[in-house]
Amino acid sequence: MKPLYLIPVLGFTVLLAACGEKAATNAASPTDAATAGMGNMSGDMGNMAMPADAKMGKGTGTVTAIDKAGGKITLAHGPIPEVNWPAMTMAFAAKPALLEKVAVGDKVTFEVTVTGSAGEVTAIAKQ
Repeated sequence: MKPLYLIPVLGFTVLLAACGEKAATNAASPTDAATAGMGNMSGDMGNMAMPADAKMGKGTGTVTAIDKAGGKITLAHGPIPEVNWPAMTMAFAAKPALLEKVAVGDKVTFEVTVTGSAGEVTAIAKQ
């Protein structure tokens, strides 16, 4: 049996790699890319250390799966311009407290921090 499941995984990896390269070349400066979407941060969070290649973005979508044990949430989301991502369905890391706020099928708005091709949902709310 051939591992046909690898074909979509490899295609997705190539897509994310291409998105990351384009975002880096279109950014006005490394500081602009790293601080995009930080307008709603309050308190001392603005002073938190983030990897130099981390980007922040906001999106809307629908929760399609929640893995509380694995700390993952899958979202079918629209485009996220701040990180130069097209609309897609993908899994994100998320803290357990965030996963408790939503259920599969909920329409949500969310904030995400992207490092490389991996994203972590840092805030989420039902629409």
